[in-house]
Parts: sequence; C-alpha cells; structure tokens
Amino acid sequence: MTGAQAMIECLKNEGITKVFGYPGVAIAPFYEGLYNSDIEHILVRQEQNAGHAASGYARMSGKPAVCVVTSGPGATNLITALATAYADSIPIVAISGQVSSDLLGRDVFQEADMRGATESFVKHSYLVKDPDDIPRVFKEAFYIASTGRKGPVLIDVPMDIQNRELRKNYVYPEGVSIRGYKPEIRVNMNQMRRVVTALNQAKKPLVCAGGGVILGGGQQLVKEFCEKFNIPLVHTMMGMGVLPKKHPLNFGMLGNNGKPYANKAVSRADLLLIVGARLADRAIPKPERLEKRVAVIHIDIDTAEIGKNMGPNIPLVGDVKDIFEILTEQDIRVTDMSWADELEEIKHSTVDSRVFSDRFVNPNTLVQMLSDKMDDDAIYVADVGQNQLWSADNYVMKEGRFLTTGGMGTMGYSIPAAIGAKFYAPDRQTVAVCGDGAFQMCMNELATVRENGLDIKVIIVKNNYLGLVREYQKNAYDSHYEGVALGEWPYYERIAEAYDMPYFRCSSTEELDEKLDRFLGCEGACLMVCDVSGEDNVK
Repeated sequence: MTGAQAMIECLKNEGITKVFGYPGVAIAPFYEGLYNSDIEHILVRQEQNAGHAASGYARMSGKPAVCVVTSGPGATNLITALATAYADSIPIVAISGQVSSDLLGRDVFQEADMRGATESFVKHSYLVKDPDDIPRVFKEAFYIASTGRKGPVLIDVPMDIQNRELRKNYVYPEGVSIRGYKPEIRVNMNQMRRVVTALNQAKKPLVCAGGGVILGGGQQLVKEFCEKFNIPLVHTMMGMGVLPKKHPLNFGMLGNNGKPYANKAVSRADLLLIVGARLADRAIPKPERLEKRVAVIHIDIDTAEIGKNMGPNIPLVGDVKDIFEILTEQDIRVTDMSWADELEEIKHSTVDSRVFSDRFVNPNTLVQMLSDKMDDDAIYVADVGQNQLWSADNYVMKEGRFLTTGGMGTMGYSIPAAIGAKFYAPDRQTVAVCGDGAFQMCMNELATVRENGLDIKVIIVKNNYLGLVREYQKNAYDSHYEGVALGEWPYYERIAEAYDMPYFRCSSTEELDEKLDRFLGCEGACLMVCDVSGEDNVK
C-alpha cells in the first residue's frame, strides 16, 4: 500500500464520503487513489472555496469535513479559508500536497512552507515524513479537529511520501493519545456551585449565547434552562438560532450592529452568563466598562477563550451540554417576570430611526419577506458586508440554520459554504445572500453549482458599492469615498445566461412579493438581483 492509498483508507475509516478540492501535480498520487475509491470529489473553481465548502458541510454535519489542495499557490490560496474556519471554530481537515521531501527548503517550483504559514490559525499541523505515520496522523487530525474547541487541522504530505510504500501493514488506530492534548474536561462542581449561587443572588440575569452553543449541540438545553428559570437571552451573530427569533425570552443580537434593545438588556443586567462566546469588539466595544458594574460568568470549552476580552468573576470550563444538563437540575430561583417584562417594554419602545430609499428595494423588507417565504427548515447563508448585517438583523429563523462567517468576516463565503451545506442536506432549501462585491469574489463557483446539479438560490443585494466600507468612510471620513465604487459591471443577466440559470431582477419593494415567489419556486439553481440604494446604511 502506498502513502496515497493509505490516505484514502484513513478517510474511509473516518466515514468521509465527499472531499472538496482542486488538484495539482504535488497531490496527484492522492487523486489517483480517489479515482479508485468510492469517495466523491467535488471540484471547486478556486482553492479557498474548497475550504469554505468544507466549512458549510462541517457546520451542517457537526463533524470534520475534508478539503484537498496541491502545493505552492494551491495551498496558499487555502489559507484564508483555514483562518475563517479557525475564527469560527469549524472542524476541517485540510490535506495539502507538498514537493518531495528531498527538495524541501530549496525554493523549488511550487514550494511553500504551509506549516509555518498557517501556524497561527490552525489547531495543529502535520508535515508527514514517513508513510507509516499516515494512519496515526490522520486519526489524530480528525480527533483534534472535532474535540475541545473545534477547528481546522492541516496535513501536508510530500509527493514522495504519497508514492512510497508503507513498510508495515496498514492498521488504523482505534484510539488517540496525544501528550499535552486532553480535551475531555469534567465539570468542576465547586465552580458550578459558585455559578448557582450567583444566579440565585442575581435579580436581572442575562444569558449571552455564542456560536459555541450551536457547535456544541447545546441549543435545546440552553433553551430549556432559560425557559425553566425565566432568564432572558441575547446572542452574538454566530449564536443566532439558540432561541427562535420570536421566542419571548429572545432579546436579539447584541453589539455594534445588533439590536439597540439587546445592548440595553446587557447594560441593565446585573449578571451576564456568557456561553460559547469570546465577546470580541463587535459584540462588546468597551468590555472594561461592563466588567466594573456587572457580575460575569464565562462558560466555554476552551480555557484560552475564557476572559480573552472580558474578565469573568466565575470561569467555568466544560462542554455546553454537560454544563446545562447539570444547571437545569439545580435549585435555582426562577427569575421574577418583571425583568423580562422590563426588557419587553424596552424592545417595543425602541424606534428604528433609519430611513431607507423608497426608490429601490428596502433591504430589511427583503430579508423579512424572504425568510417568511422560505421553508421552515431552510438553510440561509449570509455573506459579509451590509448584506450580512441586514440578514442577521431581519432573518426570522424557524427550524432551519443561519450560516455566516463572524470571526474573520470573509467576503465570498456564502456561495461555496452553501455548496457544502447543500451536499450534506440535499433536500433542504438553501439560499445564499451576498452583496455585489462579495458575489464577484466567488461567482466562479456557480460552475460548481451547475456541474453538480445543486438547487441553490443566490440573491445579490446590489448597490454598486462595497457598502459597509462606504458607510464607514461616510461616518468616519466625512464621505471621502475612495476605492469603494464597483460601477455597473458585471451584467448579471449575462452571468446567469453563461451558467444556464434562470435570472430575476427586483428594483422596488413593491415587486418583492411576486419576484420572491417566482425565485423560490423556480426549478434548480437560479440568480436574483435586488437593487438597493447606495445610500442605505446599516445604522
């Protein structure tokens, strides 16, 4: 058995049925192994999108997904996707081809030090030097990616290692023992008792849920906890969906671009229970001020995340499901209804003072109407920019999923991530929403959509600008717009025609109802452009 064949066997042992990739000579032996296997290869049109597609697949499956690239520029193109997955704690195993071992360090054709280049944003990386190490390396990589705080792991395999035969018989390890990596964390009951005491002393407790709740599969338990003890909840962008949007205890997304009433809830709370969130600058711009007047409990599976941006009074390390199974059974005083009533009054009295152009599509109405018309279990994938914030602000989640990139804010994420999500859940309605800037970063993946017959609906929110940067230049630099005008190109109807996709265009809010019905009802993949005003702002 060659190293390449061993790599294929490892993937089969891990239950991998699909990989997203882009081939090259340095990874060709592995592709020869794929040719002779039952694993399906999905060819993307650029390596970064292999990582984003794996991200979408992993987020839907809850398990590591695999992307494959060649050496040099193929591998370096993947770096942004790895950084994106790392920031959002998405489990990915990335396989990169590498030049032959005897050529490493000699600056030969398409050589790049991927271990060094990705050191700061992968959980771990391997450079395989012996084909007999391949079963152990793959077993460890999948284990590391999927345990503790999840994230990407890189396996860099030189071409000669792929071609060389194993000296030993292939045996895939049953277990893993890695010195220095022991993610199985038992809940510290002393800390748990402190949490219970703090909750019982609080008059205005508030849960702040982050993406870690969803990654850890803890949504239902957190929901039961909030309902049992009548504790309101706010969430970060990545924590959207922990409670249904219309749940009476859900008071929205906090932060710079969140709901004003969510931020007011944080400011009035006397205890903040942070779960699976690092609360970076977009969520809490001035954490040092909040620390001085509110008690903070920080729950996370990763000790490094606790207190990274906001010092807790009580840190609690552990798996969200384990912790909330225990918490829900504790003797905790039910919070007085007056606290939730106070927040509800603030919510209803908050006036949205934003003004949107009546000559084009109102982006808030677009997202509200779209989410109302989408299937209950639909997958909504938002890109980055104003479209992301309008989506997060207005999407009404039912029983589906809201996918986006929060930590890194990577433009061009939506279409490839939707591809990965659709491959995992082919029967679920999938809609990607992006701005005209983000679309032009990933529109080549429409070929992947069409080649694989994927029924993905793509909406382009078009304002002819890099809208969020334009908005920042307006507010911070007295409307000194530089480098943000996209112009009128491309002609989107010709792009749709080039990919043999139905095309819709909506230029006013009055048209939305009829156009969205036709768009969502059309058979197969289709493209819809919604014109919004370049002057429409998020705030």
